[in-house]
Amino acid sequence: MKLETLVKLDQSKIQKRIISQIRDLINLKNLEPGDKLPSERMLSEKFEVSRSTIREAIEKLAFYGLLKSVPQSGTFVANIGTIAMNGMIEDILRLEDPDFKSLVETRILLELKTVRLAATRRTEEDLENLEEALIAYKEKALNGLDAVQEDLLFHLAIAKASGNSTMNTFMLIIIPEIITNFQKYHVCDAGLTKRGIDDHEAIFDAIKEQNPQLAKQKMKDHFKELYQYCYSN
Repeated sequence: MKLETLVKLDQSKIQKRIISQIRDLINLKNLEPGDKLPSERMLSEKFEVSRSTIREAIEKLAFYGLLKSVPQSGTFVANIGTIAMNGMIEDILRLEDPDFKSLVETRILLELKTVRLAATRRTEEDLENLEEALIAYKEKALNGLDAVQEDLLFHLAIAKASGNSTMNTFMLIIIPEIITNFQKYHVCDAGLTKRGIDDHEAIFDAIKEQNPQLAKQKMKDHFKELYQYCYSN
């Protein structure tokens, strides 16, 4: 998980840099709507990254309607003014770097819903996955080891048990960012790790009993410190 997270973060930083450089290139050359960008090969050599990295950045800008890729012809500046384009690219770059408090708040809102759905829809296989994640967390916590990843993997198992693939996907998107920033922002003290065992067991029991209201309440109790972090100021 740590390796995957680091790789994801590195790729995200590189892609942001390439998007910024493409923007600067368009501005420097005063490219107008309909003007053609240099080829992927030329951009790859200029920015010293792989062609696949260039392609991913172009695809993202094309997704937001800022560039237009034409098969066999190349990539062109879309029909949008320079000022509007620069503003939209800044928004895209901010989307790639959300503030941590917003991520935590989004996680709270998602999990209060997913835990209710999990308690309603969980299968025996889901329970097995949840119990396996719970045991992994307990082993780390009881031995005084960092259990942030095991904690979040337990919550991912809940998201999967919700049976809602979109919510599960959202959790998969925000979890790596939360993992890498948890300790940086001192959201939860290390001393809370062992208390988390009781919280996780209570959540697991509520899901097992298929009691959505109790599951939601136990999740809210578990998020006491996160609530304080998000809403104390």
